[in-house]
Amino acid sequence: MHGRIIFLNGTSSSGKSSIARELLEVLEEPYFHMPVDSFHRMRTSREIDADRLPDVLHRTWRGYHRAVAGMAAAGNNVVVDHVLSEEWRLADCLELFEPREVVLVGVRCSLEETERRERERGDRPAGLAARQYTRVHAHGVYDVECDTTTTSPADCARAIAAFLPHRPSLTAFERLRAVAEVSGR
Repeated sequence: MHGRIIFLNGTSSSGKSSIARELLEVLEEPYFHMPVDSFHRMRTSREIDADRLPDVLHRTWRGYHRAVAGMAAAGNNVVVDHVLSEEWRLADCLELFEPREVVLVGVRCSLEETERRERERGDRPAGLAARQYTRVHAHGVYDVECDTTTTSPADCARAIAAFLPHRPSLTAFERLRAVAEVSGR
């Protein structure tokens, strides 16, 4: 039995982790929350040379994708919060994850609100959300979407949980994988 992956995609500071925490409270089945930020925090805290950083980050994300895929393949349900701001990340996940078992959730938030949250948090580079903003939803296909600009994480989690029994016969991941296969990506 393959586990389900609830994949929360949105910019930094859009509310993905807050929704994930709420999902763990409202979902009937056991789920693991696997945020990509946790994988970055596992890495040594020593500063990495700027010329090496892109490769280190790329390997981190690839490892993260494989860890999520492994958890789901072992039958565990997983809530993922991630940022699909680069096309290769989605392509990697499409290749690794069982598309029928992925619920792709678009987590939207106004740019002004993400920038406000970013400043308030103080643990993100200034402008990170703005740099991701136009790219993170570029693939354009979701099973369900929520907007945290005015909707609470708890309400978003309840909406996602309510959607699960009514998933379409063709999921967003199945549609995206079919497009990728046709285009040869």
